Amino acid sequence: MKLGYNLTLEQTQKLIITPELRQAIQLLQFNSLELKEYIKKEMEENPILEMENSSESMEEVQELPSEKEIDWQEYAEKYDDISYRPQRDKNQDEYNLESFISYTPSLKEYLINQLNLVRLDPEEYDVGEYIIQNIDENGYLVVTLEEIACHMEVSISMVEEMLKLIQTFEPLGVGARDLRECLLIQIKEKGDADPLIIGIVEEYLDDMACNKMPKIAKEFDIDMEKMQEICNYIKALEPKPGREFSSGQNVRYIVPDATIELIDGEFVILINDSTGPRLNINSFYRNLLSNSSDEDATSYLSEKLNSAMWIIKSIEQRRQTIYKVVESILKFQMEFFRSGDRALVPLTLKDVADDIQMHESTISRATNGKYVQTPRGLYELKYFFSTGLPSVKGDISSTSIKSVIKDIIDKEDPKKPYSDQNIADILESRGAKISRRTVAKYRDEMEIPSSSMRKKFI
Repeated sequence: MKLGYNLTLEQTQKLIITPELRQAIQLLQFNSLELKEYIKKEMEENPILEMENSSESMEEVQELPSEKEIDWQEYAEKYDDISYRPQRDKNQDEYNLESFISYTPSLKEYLINQLNLVRLDPEEYDVGEYIIQNIDENGYLVVTLEEIACHMEVSISMVEEMLKLIQTFEPLGVGARDLRECLLIQIKEKGDADPLIIGIVEEYLDDMACNKMPKIAKEFDIDMEKMQEICNYIKALEPKPGREFSSGQNVRYIVPDATIELIDGEFVILINDSTGPRLNINSFYRNLLSNSSDEDATSYLSEKLNSAMWIIKSIEQRRQTIYKVVESILKFQMEFFRSGDRALVPLTLKDVADDIQMHESTISRATNGKYVQTPRGLYELKYFFSTGLPSVKGDISSTSIKSVIKDIIDKEDPKKPYSDQNIADILESRGAKISRRTVAKYRDEMEIPSSSMRKKFI
């Protein structure tokens, strides 16, 4: 065999992900909050980028001279106004959420304020404050009395005394160490509770959670009507006393990426500017680039200009992709927007991808974490994609089946709730053949209890 070296030419086709393409994919995948953070960061690093504040900016771009081989006309033509809202009148008053919301103290601050109203010596106050600092957002004490006594170097009796004091504070039930103690605090503080209720909470709370009413009624020798009355009383108590203080914390406000409005009988799609703001090239650096004779400055600004152009193009491409995806969803799910959940049809990413001639991965990125405001409410774009289940009238979506299951349960007799098999039989009678396991799965996803837990005895 002869061995040697030689040179050959070969043509091959390869898909290479350039930094620019990677950037476009990343921008498409961002949700509205991530996109805002990304743009903010880029504007800090790239002085050429700026937010467009007026409609005059585009005219300025189109009138710019074409020195240094910058095609500003092509840059201007990249924009499409089909999805932009009208500019807000600068003289119009603007109102925001901060104008109407006052400061709300946290649970710990609320308890400290109550502690300050009690006459205590410094040591007692310190112990009480330490207890409050170890109460979680639900209102429960998360450390033992022994740990508190050891840390504060005081007696267990003092800790117990201060805990009992704190348990008299509002909201009722705060400072409890478990659910049973929390409920008992509320029952005893009301003062008019039947001693029978206290006995049931102390001894049979777990059985009540499992809806074993006949067993409890037999143990206390009471009729089911009385048992149901006690059960309703206990269920009306607050299991998480700190809920009202934690409900307003860590709230994530969703800004829809698109809006579907019904105007004169037709659905119109609008892309939200705030989720993909229009960017512009700073006029100062633009003129500097055109007139500068400094090669280093020109090279630096050219590099920043190319980066800015790619960001602007990628954001606009993101807007157009989201618009096309929402438009396709609207076409496939038109009956949903007119009639509601039951009219939702099976839809896959491939269906939309084929419709707008894009890849499935692009559709997945365009719908992940994106929301649309519709006349029927706010929905994540992923909501409109669901698998199909066979029926006599053709495939129906799992979301539609869930809606039917919920409607069946809402209309059932509380004394004789439908089992999962009963619901499956009802669905089959309506033309949808679904197994009992599938019904149970959908019921669990909707957080609906089983028939034994839903049953009411009176």
